[in-house]
Amino acid sequence: MGEVAILDKIMCLDVGTKRVGVALSDYLHILATGHSCVERIPEDKAVNLIKEIARENNVQTIVIGVPINMDGTQGAQAEDCKNFAKNFSEYKIVFEDERLTSDLAEERLREKKIDYRKNKSLVDIESACIILEQFLA
Repeated sequence: MGEVAILDKIMCLDVGTKRVGVALSDYLHILATGHSCVERIPEDKAVNLIKEIARENNVQTIVIGVPINMDGTQGAQAEDCKNFAKNFSEYKIVFEDERLTSDLAEERLREKKIDYRKNKSLVDIESACIILEQFLA
């Protein structure tokens, strides 16, 4: 009998100062689906919750969106994302340019007629989906 491949999902994090949007791929690494939004403070609780989601979904790779400035440089927020990523050293970490994803996320939610103004976590989740879709493509 041949070996059975262990299927895994890829997780994507849209790291903000207040919240972290979480998206997951399917097992074939084709589709991205919004999972949840985690409050970032306290950070240790956020990290533990994200690791629990990763364990439940057999995640081995985490894609983390990094905001690159339009001129290609990285600012303080990009540094914050990279520092947050250090909490997940047991996973393969991939950084993905997340330029303009929040604007695109808001546009998508408007198209779906979803009012995100009172629930900004919807934008974070949709942004994580967009970042993951970019990575999967």
